Amino acid sequence: MVLLRDGQTAYFPFLKLDFDMNKKFSTLMLALIIGLMIVAIGMGFLFGPTNPIPWILMGVLVVIVIIYNRRSGRDKLEWKDEYSVGIKDLDDDHKQLIILLNRFLTAYEYHTGEAFERGTLKELLDYTRYHFDKEEKMMEDYDYPGLAEHREQHESMIAVVGQFQKDYEARGHEALQGVANYLYGWLISHINGTDKLYMPFLTGKGLS
Repeated sequence: MVLLRDGQTAYFPFLKLDFDMNKKFSTLMLALIIGLMIVAIGMGFLFGPTNPIPWILMGVLVVIVIIYNRRSGRDKLEWKDEYSVGIKDLDDDHKQLIILLNRFLTAYEYHTGEAFERGTLKELLDYTRYHFDKEEKMMEDYDYPGLAEHREQHESMIAVVGQFQKDYEARGHEALQGVANYLYGWLISHINGTDKLYMPFLTGKGLS
């Protein structure tokens, strides 16, 4: 659930983004286990390369890392054909937005430092504004009747993120959970919902 500019709330029940303390604790525990296993492997080789224990531990370590990467990947957004609005230029923008959002989510989730967090968030928002301008210009060029409503949604999203940015200035890293959850939910609901409304009109004008 997120607070919108007009004081209303929006909820995205079909999306799940779990950036809670349990997940961070699990990541920390994984790092600790990997560290201990590396030490154990090193000590095992002290008894000679024929000792089977370190080789077994190495195999287990590889399996653990693969499983963790697969599980953590479930939280990342992936482009699906059903998200397409039928116009390649806009689809390419949406794909890039997903890439940038995933980069920001990684920066937040793994505490990569203030500079990188700020950089990934700025990159995402700069590209979002660029995409919004392109989308609105395309609608304007073809006299799309829903331009005013669509532009208002864009402005509302930028305003909400602006509030999150101010919160980030005040509270630091922990404030990013709000913007992470909001952007995760908003992006797909906007692409797969609002943006689909202009699809029949613009494709009907010959855009593809």
